[in-house]
Amino acid sequence: MGRCVTAGQAAMTTVAWWRKVGERRMGLSSVKVPGIELDNGPSVNLDAQSPSPIVATSVRSIRVPRATPVQARAMASRRDLLHEEERALVPPNVRERLTSAIPASDVTKVCLRLRHLVQECVPCEMDESRITTPHSKVITKQVIHAAKEAGGEAHKSCVVYSLLVNQRWFRREALAELWDAGLHNLRAEACGVIAKALIETEDDTEYLMHVILLRRYSFLVDGTPTTPVNVIEKAVDLHSVRVIGSSGYQKCINYLWSGWLIQDENDAAVFVDYKGKDNPNFFAHMDPDRMRAPRYQNAAQLLFSLIYLGLYTAAINSVNKGGVFDGAEVALYIFTLGFTCDELLKFYKAGYQILGFWNAFNGLLYSFLTVSLVFKIIGLMHDIDSVARESYSRLSYNLLAFIAPMVWSRLLLYLDSFRFFGAMLVVLKVMMKESMIFFALLIIIIIGFLQAFIGLDITENNVLDDVPFIVDSMLKAILQSPQFDDWESFAHPWGIILYYCFTFVVMVCSRLSTIVAPVLTPQIILLNILIALYNSAYEDIYENADDEYLALFAQKTMQFVRAPDENVYIAPLNLIEIVVSALTEWWLPKHIYETINDWIMAFLYSPLLVVAAYFETKTAHRIRQNRAKGEEDDDVVHEWEQMAHEMDFEAEGWTKTCDSVRPNVEDDAAVLEVRKLRSEVTELKTMITKLIEEKKA
Repeated sequence: MGRCVTAGQAAMTTVAWWRKVGERRMGLSSVKVPGIELDNGPSVNLDAQSPSPIVATSVRSIRVPRATPVQARAMASRRDLLHEEERALVPPNVRERLTSAIPASDVTKVCLRLRHLVQECVPCEMDESRITTPHSKVITKQVIHAAKEAGGEAHKSCVVYSLLVNQRWFRREALAELWDAGLHNLRAEACGVIAKALIETEDDTEYLMHVILLRRYSFLVDGTPTTPVNVIEKAVDLHSVRVIGSSGYQKCINYLWSGWLIQDENDAAVFVDYKGKDNPNFFAHMDPDRMRAPRYQNAAQLLFSLIYLGLYTAAINSVNKGGVFDGAEVALYIFTLGFTCDELLKFYKAGYQILGFWNAFNGLLYSFLTVSLVFKIIGLMHDIDSVARESYSRLSYNLLAFIAPMVWSRLLLYLDSFRFFGAMLVVLKVMMKESMIFFALLIIIIIGFLQAFIGLDITENNVLDDVPFIVDSMLKAILQSPQFDDWESFAHPWGIILYYCFTFVVMVCSRLSTIVAPVLTPQIILLNILIALYNSAYEDIYENADDEYLALFAQKTMQFVRAPDENVYIAPLNLIEIVVSALTEWWLPKHIYETINDWIMAFLYSPLLVVAAYFETKTAHRIRQNRAKGEEDDDVVHEWEQMAHEMDFEAEGWTKTCDSVRPNVEDDAAVLEVRKLRSEVTELKTMITKLIEEKKA
């Protein structure tokens, strides 16, 4: 039944439509601020438990452990900022219904028990390999079993989440207590090792994914529950690569990526199994809601990026003096408008906290394209054969050609799901962070020399007239092409001496240090500092490349999952959503509005849905075959497994042979020899005792 809408209501809802679109496009997101972790997201009360008033009152006195009052005051501002950002990012009506699957007071108790356990197991600094090595003598099976029992039978599902909370606590404690940073970081690593072991030793896959990994939990901070998040989100936010690299975690991520685990239509916090994954009917998979799967969203974004690149190539290769728009240019600017609206909606919903490298990169690219469009329009406002029109048209095309490297580089944003590009982007990301140290030092030195050169210029003739020459010469020196001849007449002899010093600092010594004395001069060579930082960053990533890629893949998956959208309009198709929402959402009944969007999405995504339905139909047949054999849905039969069922190693006696030669990797050879010697000494003592007794008898 339709609703009666007055003119005033229509005006108010029309003004607010942008806000609705922004909230629906972004949903509930998680934003990371440097040094502060924000975990936002819808929740689900799966246990339907609520703390009693007595328990809630008694636990309000529990606080996150702090080292000293001084450190507590130092972190107070960061904690206040955390609460401010949570209030800003979560709408009031949504924040009120966010609950933890287990009462936050009980989760906090589990966290504190695990904290005490880790502190007892790692009492002092030691080599990290003693904790991370398989069959560790520090993190033993008994320790893992004790951690599992920290929540008891009722709250054992939140143990992995509590370990991640403790990992965050220990990392923050390492920042607050630099004198014990090594110990606290070691304990944080121990939390990751225990969490990974608990995930990989869980045999019940359904319980692991739906209860341990995807349920949302929270703990108390200053008596207030934090925003509930699940283990999948928490590990991504903490960049806990050890937990992310566990087999159970990756299985859950693959299910989310493939759309086998989807968000409930009524509550985006609840993840349910996709019931149609084993349906071999082709048309059953022609559902526009399947575009919510991260795999298909990523494929659509990559496809639109390739089309965008093709439109740019066509536009840049179809230059005309008249400056008239052609079809490729019109489509290019329409795509740009869609991408720009998408970025603005993200910024409007999440604020500056969501900004990152790619947001800044895309913003700069779209700004250049917008300026190019403005110059194009200004040129069209003049006469056809006028000089002004030709000049503005040329300027527009020059600016369009200038951003070609940025347009091609933008493609890397959508290729990170491939392992090669993903690992490369991780390395580049770390290198960019490390290079900030170099550029900070470089900027300080450049400002100092620039001020000296300007002072010499003013002293020369009381006129500041050589600034362009000074800046140009300094840039050439930085780019390894100094011009010494031009400085002979500049404030002689101080100008040329100062320029020699500047060139020596930024260029000459770096070459000498790499040829003559690489050990004697690295502290005064900026370029060598940059090379050393890059080398260190590359080594850190290369040693853990697989887990870093898995962490990047998990983060990309959660970007799609964390921002649930009722209607998935991928840019530039979001322009259609904006038009439809502005014209119909404010007055149409909800079910009619949803039906219209379903039909529109079915039409727009029909080519992609055909391809997706083809692959999902093949997958459905494989799932049925696996279930018939009693295997997991995602099981793949490899070459070495094809004849494994025909072998009976125990009947052949091969198992006994392997057991006889199998080495003991749990114990060191020295320990085994000592045990053997101890048993022999015990046996010898027994024999001597018997001999003494016989002699006495």
